[in-house]
This record gives sequence, structure tokens and C-alpha cells, in this order.
Amino acid sequence: MIDLYYWTTPNGHKISLFLEETGLPYRIHPINIGKGEQFAADFLKIAPNNRIPAIVDHDTADGQPLSLFESGAILLYLAEKTGKFIPQDLRGRQEVLQWLFWQMGGLGPMAGQNHHFNRFAPEKIPYAIKRYVDETARLYGVLNKRLADRPFVAGEAYSIADMAIYPWIVSHKWQEQNLDDFPHLKAWFEGIQARPATQRAYALVEKINPPQK
Repeated sequence: MIDLYYWTTPNGHKISLFLEETGLPYRIHPINIGKGEQFAADFLKIAPNNRIPAIVDHDTADGQPLSLFESGAILLYLAEKTGKFIPQDLRGRQEVLQWLFWQMGGLGPMAGQNHHFNRFAPEKIPYAIKRYVDETARLYGVLNKRLADRPFVAGEAYSIADMAIYPWIVSHKWQEQNLDDFPHLKAWFEGIQARPATQRAYALVEKINPPQK
């Protein structure tokens, strides 16, 4: 059994996508970041950076619970644990890892700043908004070009790289991006959106953190 410490953010969705795809048994521990629950002492023992997601795996090879924070590290761990969604050959594995790290170091931080300055900052700063909208568009362009001749980011097979990237594209309207401007990215996005596991993962929003009416 895996304990998933989760909230309905792009990084949280990465892990629920993987767990739903593989059918690994898990239970959710909601961490309401709007109420500051990420700063609770018990959660900080698992996630010292006070960010979701985090997991505790109770089914390990040595029989001892293993806790992990950082979404990329969790995805890699789960892929290695199950032998799924990451190639076993040298080159295939590196294709997945470089795009996983591209998301962690590029798309996630830039789109996150885009969200902040566009939607949440108490003061609208045109320079900051333009900077992050433009950089998000550049990254979308990189991804669109990458997907021009392959169905998934790392090649022929769906992988943890796709799972890491997809949740950040879900919020494209927040980021002032039009998917029609990126046709290869749009086709990839719609394909993942239609996967049954994706639909199950995103159905958790209504249960855990339903949108305000």
C-alpha cells in the first residue's frame, strides 16, 4: 500500500496519473495547501520542503516503509518499482529522464510563475506576466516540435515524462496559451486526456477539492 499525500495541483496529479495507470493500491491523505496543512509537523517529517506530493511506500523490498518527496523522484521510484512507464534500455531510459528533468527544471517552474503572476499576485506586474507567458509559449513550442514525429514525448511509448508534463498543460488557459497554436502538442494532449486512467485521476478533484461554484 502507498500513502499519497496529495492536493489537486499539477504536481499532485502526476502521481495519481501513475497510480491509476498501474493499479497500485494507494490511499490519499489530502493536504490542503490553501489552509497551510503542508506546514504541519507530521507532514514535514515526510516532505521537509513543505510541498506536495509525497508518498510513503509500505511495500518495499526490505520491508521498511520508504518516504519520498519531489514529484520527479516519486515518478522515477514508482517506475523502477513496477518496471512500467520507463524503458529498460540505455537510450530509451535517457530519453525519458531528460524530458522528465525538462519538466521539473523548465516547464513546471515557468508555468508556475505564470500562474502566480497572472492569477494570484496581489499586484499585476505587466513585465512579470509577459516574461512568464512568453517563456511558457517558448516551452510549448519546444514540446510541439518534439511531438511532430512521435506519439509521446520520449518516443513510441507513454512514459513518466508524459505524466510529468501533461498536468502542466491542463492549465494552458491560465497560462494564456492557445493549443491551436501547437497542433502536435494539442493532439498529444487530447490523447492523454482520453485515457481512462487520466479521467480517473482527475475525477479525484471533485472528491478532494471540488471547484467553487
